[in-house]
Amino acid sequence: MIESAHKRAVFDINVFLAAHITRNPKSPTAELLQRWRNKEFDLLYCDALLNEIEEKLMEKSISQSIINRLITELQLFAIRIEIALTDVVPIIVDGPDDDIIIACALAGNATHIVTYDSHFNILGGIYNEIKIVDGLKFLYEVRKDYE
Repeated sequence: MIESAHKRAVFDINVFLAAHITRNPKSPTAELLQRWRNKEFDLLYCDALLNEIEEKLMEKSISQSIINRLITELQLFAIRIEIALTDVVPIIVDGPDDDIIIACALAGNATHIVTYDSHFNILGGIYNEIKIVDGLKFLYEVRKDYE
């Protein structure tokens, strides 16, 4: 049974990148992925995000075995959200790829979008009741050690 305060997040590609290129074993993004694996929150994705994750990790020379493991984990344990082209509406003019993240979050009833992308700043930290936070702020919420 999912408690009413259970978090449902869509991670921007830059969160996955940060988690995989860090050398810091205490990286907030690496810890977030571990906490997701521990089922402390639901992670949502759509096919377009999955494709972009793979593409961006390859561009950063992340090993194919690590990429394959992440993609497999997402497909098996994250929640796949179907979005149609019509679900993607232009909201972030300077980052049209970011509109896919918003569409996925809306369609998946996400509570959070986790990103380091400054394009989201125009939304003022919230969009349609979805909190827009960076990895550290989301980690604090997941840990329940904020405020």
